[in-house]
Amino acid sequence: MPDSNTDTDSEAAADSQTFLARMAPKGALRPALAFAGLLAVGMIAGSYLLGEGLHRFKGADRSVTVRGVAEREVLADLATWTISYAATAPDLASAQASVDHDSQEIRTFFSGLGFPADALQPTGVNVTINKERDSAGNVVATTFTVNQRMALRTNDIKRAESAVHRQFDLVRRGVLLEEGSGMAYTFTKLNAIKPAMIAEATRDARMGAEQFAKDSGTGVGGIKNATQGYFEVSARDGDSGGGWGVSDSPFKKVRVVTTIDFYLR
Repeated sequence: MPDSNTDTDSEAAADSQTFLARMAPKGALRPALAFAGLLAVGMIAGSYLLGEGLHRFKGADRSVTVRGVAEREVLADLATWTISYAATAPDLASAQASVDHDSQEIRTFFSGLGFPADALQPTGVNVTINKERDSAGNVVATTFTVNQRMALRTNDIKRAESAVHRQFDLVRRGVLLEEGSGMAYTFTKLNAIKPAMIAEATRDARMGAEQFAKDSGTGVGGIKNATQGYFEVSARDGDSGGGWGVSDSPFKKVRVVTTIDFYLR
């Protein structure tokens, strides 16, 4: 199809030549016609280049935004278990003696499972004074509650699971575990698998872009822009919480979503 802008420019150039032929003196007619010819060629070339530039600019702006997903199942490499327990007695010494007894029972329990002594460490203690009052506000009884926390930290995941499965042995030993005494598993080697997962997510995004391009009759070019998503580490079989008697799962799922803009050609 003829370019309407080129036709218009050609007509304008012809009109210019006709006007100069009528108005210019005979001696100046030839230079004037030559100048008009150069002017016409310049107008036509400028119009072509402008149109071609706009076409290229429009083509360069064609892109598609897709998301790529990568998932991987991993095994946790760190187990931490915070064990909370307490004892209440009419005097502080008796409450502390009861807590010390429980602490020894806990150490014996983990030692029997093969954990080294330094795997279990005390992390905090708290003393609460409880005063019971009568209707007149007078103190009629005073009790002391000692709260103790110990934490297990280990990279031996199988041994940690064994401890969780036998945690009710502590109850049989007289240790009353408080709410929140659950095992937590953590995957600490995320940086080691990040590059491979980002590459996998990028390939997944390109597959989506190629399918889009195929459906629209175009092709996929290079990456225009890319955004790495947040790496999420969750329990493989769903979050089971971490309350008393409930443990986290050592089987984890790592997931990342990337957003990529691909050029279309």
